[in-house]
Amino acid sequence: MNTHRTTATAARVLNQLRHDPRTIALMLLVPCLMLLLLRYVFDGSPATFDSIGASLLGIFPLITMFLVTSIATLRERTTGTLERLLAMPMAKGDLIAGYALAFGTVAIVQSLLATGLALWVLDLNVIGSAWLLLLVALLDALLGTALGLFVSAFAASEFQAVQFLPAVIFPQLLLCGLFTPRDRMAPALEAISNVLPMSYAVDGMNEVLGHTDLTATYLRDVLIVAGCTVLVLIVGAATLRRRTA
Repeated sequence: MNTHRTTATAARVLNQLRHDPRTIALMLLVPCLMLLLLRYVFDGSPATFDSIGASLLGIFPLITMFLVTSIATLRERTTGTLERLLAMPMAKGDLIAGYALAFGTVAIVQSLLATGLALWVLDLNVIGSAWLLLLVALLDALLGTALGLFVSAFAASEFQAVQFLPAVIFPQLLLCGLFTPRDRMAPALEAISNVLPMSYAVDGMNEVLGHTDLTATYLRDVLIVAGCTVLVLIVGAATLRRRTA
């Protein structure tokens, strides 16, 4: 992988995003607005917000980054930009890494905004360190970016990219332990949830919610989420088509 080509790709994508205020607003503001809405939905029950707010602090950025990344990458394909780039002496890994770097930069800003809002404006009550919470939120956003890059290879239009949202994200949302503990699910569903990365993202958030110190379970969870992110990026680079069908 060539560092110069990767950073050049990231700079190009970030420059395009800079001229698209609606996409920037979607990535940076929507997770914050959803957290704000959630806080006042449970205005009469602050304990409920505390119990699920940390989990959704990671889930909202994941969903947003998945949606924006898949559509933006698909747009590059349908306009022919991706094909022209791959016709140059650029490895597919350079391209995927460049996109991941660009959207990952946005994910950092997004995670900082959402975590700061939840902790210091909406008074989300967590026992653990705010930095540990921020780390999981950031990894969740990066996971959403990686999944979006991956599924964009299998979509022929922006509409099809959106259709992957219920197929890829919603099952994880239902099985991640947000609505009921995973060990109380049917055995088959629990087994499926054990291999889904969002389950470990929620578990990591819950560790920060209930423990003052860094725990072995937290380390396991963040390593699994980070590992899944890297694995999906590698598979995405391997499946990236050089020509638009």
